[in-house]
Amino acid sequence: MPFLPSPRPCLSPSSSYVLHSFLSPSVPSLHPQSFLLNCGSTDEIVTENLKFVPDEGFISVGNSSTLKTPNLLPILSTLRYFPDESAKKYCYVIPVVKGGKYLIKTTYYYGGFDGGNQPPVFDQIIDGSKWSTVNTTGDYANGLTSYYEIVVVAMGKTISICLARNEMTVSSPFITVLELENMDASVYNSTDLTKHALNVVARHSFGSNDDIVSFPDDRYNRFWQPFMDSNPVVESHSNITPSDFWNMPPLKVFNSAITTSRGKTLQLLWPNASLPSSNYYIALYFQDNRTPSPYSWRVFSVSINGKKFFNNLNVTTDGVMVYGAHWPLSGLTEIDMTPGDGIPVGPVISAGEIFQMLPLGGRTLTRDVLGMEDLARGFNNPPSDWSGDPCLPKNHSWTGVICTTGKLARVVTLNLTKIGLAGSLSPSVANLTALTHLWLGGNKLSGPIPDMSEMNELQSLRLEDNDFEGSFPESLGQLMNLQEIYLQNNNLNGTVPGTLQKRLGINLKVSPGNHFSMLA
Repeated sequence: MPFLPSPRPCLSPSSSYVLHSFLSPSVPSLHPQSFLLNCGSTDEIVTENLKFVPDEGFISVGNSSTLKTPNLLPILSTLRYFPDESAKKYCYVIPVVKGGKYLIKTTYYYGGFDGGNQPPVFDQIIDGSKWSTVNTTGDYANGLTSYYEIVVVAMGKTISICLARNEMTVSSPFITVLELENMDASVYNSTDLTKHALNVVARHSFGSNDDIVSFPDDRYNRFWQPFMDSNPVVESHSNITPSDFWNMPPLKVFNSAITTSRGKTLQLLWPNASLPSSNYYIALYFQDNRTPSPYSWRVFSVSINGKKFFNNLNVTTDGVMVYGAHWPLSGLTEIDMTPGDGIPVGPVISAGEIFQMLPLGGRTLTRDVLGMEDLARGFNNPPSDWSGDPCLPKNHSWTGVICTTGKLARVVTLNLTKIGLAGSLSPSVANLTALTHLWLGGNKLSGPIPDMSEMNELQSLRLEDNDFEGSFPESLGQLMNLQEIYLQNNNLNGTVPGTLQKRLGINLKVSPGNHFSMLA
């Protein structure tokens, strides 16, 4: 396929679709590694040809609400909302194949679930990166739902999709539907998705005034909205083969196209919204709409905002796609298609996609993530925001967690003092080899203190006023940076290593409440 470098779309207001509908007959589902979650519901629902399942098991926080709006599409009748103002984020965690490519779609319909008349504004986060700000106010006022789409590559065995409060949030963040669709490797393969995500700005079928094209016409349930302008519309007289295109556009978006007269430049002002200055990925789809014959082709050049996008493009009845990654756009966008000399028909265009290229904000080192997840499992009642990336985004780390900055974040401080924690301290705490401060005093933790011999950066250990039992952890004597140990008021026994007792400047508190013998 011909191509050019290009950029991605903005984190601007989402697309929207009509809120009321009727159920369609069930048809085969998406890829088996896809997940369609009906948020806040306890029932499976088949709608728009797809089966949505309850979100239980993918998130452990939030409350459910059922809307009373008459004639509402069933999939929009429930939602999950998050009233806990102390939590830094609220995360769904979805199992995926590491390295797999996924389309993530979030859908929001407010419905006045909180007794108000204006939807809350909040952020959504993918793993360790802010995705966008969710503002559904305009769509809701017009009786519409709002949806957002992004394409990502899984950097691990799970993907977290989180909501978070921001300075504009005045009530509880919420979500209605969450979809994660597995995509083939060829789709949008010109972009390094380990460094960028593709955030959907616009995806349209030109010359169409029908309903949105989606599944089953689009195997990934991408939404192709109709787009009409003042240009003439033509209908296609032949079919393309979607698998011939890297991005696998649905056959249906080639049914119509916009064109102009012979010898004229086809001017397309698209998308309608002004775009923020950024880099974008642009994919444009073309097909000669005439009945296939040796003469069913046309040649024209494509430019975007006066800059050449593709020169002398040959469009046949088989169709063709041109794309550009890292393409700079700002403000309104004008696409001009200029015919070649002597071409007997005008240019034609069938469909287009624009994505803002979202730079990824790094991630937390895998061994730290695994260690923190095991810690959370060991606690009976971990903080409600202990899900998703422990460190990132920077202002949305887990409660009590402080991390380094950089491409791979490390956990350096864990402070959950006096928050009523119960359970045990997982041996996986030893994974946190960059940890300097571990403060869990004043809780109800029990069981043995695990081996910490690999935690060479540890400077301060505060486990006082808990119910730990067993012997004094000998591994602490091997940690040469450790200058503070609080273990008083537990049920520990054994001997305190002489190396610790004699260490110059150490602050060692092991009594009252234990049964230690001290070496001379």
